[in-house]
Amino acid sequence: MSAAHKAVGDMRLGDHLALFFDDDEERRSIMADYVRDGVRAGHKVIYVSDAVSAPEVFRWLFGEKDAAPDDIAEAMDAGHFVVRTAEETFLASGRFDPQESLELMATEIDLALVQGYGGVRIAGEARFSLRRWPGTDQHGDFERMLDEVFMTTDLKAMAICQFDRRWFGAARLADLESCHMGRVRVNDYHDDGTLRITPIFGPPGAQLSGVLDAATRPAAERVLESISTDTGLLCLDLRGLTGCDEGGLRMLTRADRPGLGPDRGLLLRGVPPVIAERLRSSGLVGMPGVAVEDAPG
Repeated sequence: MSAAHKAVGDMRLGDHLALFFDDDEERRSIMADYVRDGVRAGHKVIYVSDAVSAPEVFRWLFGEKDAAPDDIAEAMDAGHFVVRTAEETFLASGRFDPQESLELMATEIDLALVQGYGGVRIAGEARFSLRRWPGTDQHGDFERMLDEVFMTTDLKAMAICQFDRRWFGAARLADLESCHMGRVRVNDYHDDGTLRITPIFGPPGAQLSGVLDAATRPAAERVLESISTDTGLLCLDLRGLTGCDEGGLRMLTRADRPGLGPDRGLLLRGVPPVIAERLRSSGLVGMPGVAVEDAPG
């Protein structure tokens, strides 16, 4: 099965995707967009957490309720966005049963459609499958059965299954990936077909892919100006950059952006050899607050 990576904002009804993560902020960004988009599309959103209460999930995604977008807070109050624990969702009968879980999910979807929702968005944390509760050894079977349903029916639902790489081994993750249509990823900051800028989280910053030139620099500058970091370090991953003019080189080496705070630092990571050589020949390497890591090989 293809392991295509789809931005969360591009998901459509019928998608069953996996989120493999090892950074909690990346996961939060993806899930917040997923929930927000669902509410605004008129979908019912069901979040299955690993024994975390509804208020905690809401605060994790959007901050305190009185500071969250009004429509999201209203959706939770109205039951359009609901949070349930994995235990109450999957172990109501005392054990995890894949067929029973599928039937319960189908009932939830049918009920939401009858209530007038345009679709259903499901997000599930999968760490419960490692707790050795009765039947959880069949979790892989459940994922395969669920994927078959998504693949073979015109289901007015979509789902993201979340797997923390810090808890699941590589072999298990590979098997679980085969049970999904692909992976979900964070939304891009910008993509005009020539230059794509995507958030990264460890350390925070952005990955640039494509060509940085006079036509794409204004958009790139707007994005970079908008990124703030708590640490004062901004990382720009350049491994996907295939072209960069002189103005782009100067822009990439600016360490004085206001979002970086008083102890500013800029890390250029994965710099392609041709671009690294041009940085050195132009004297831009070694500027105060700028560190350069060449691409491996």
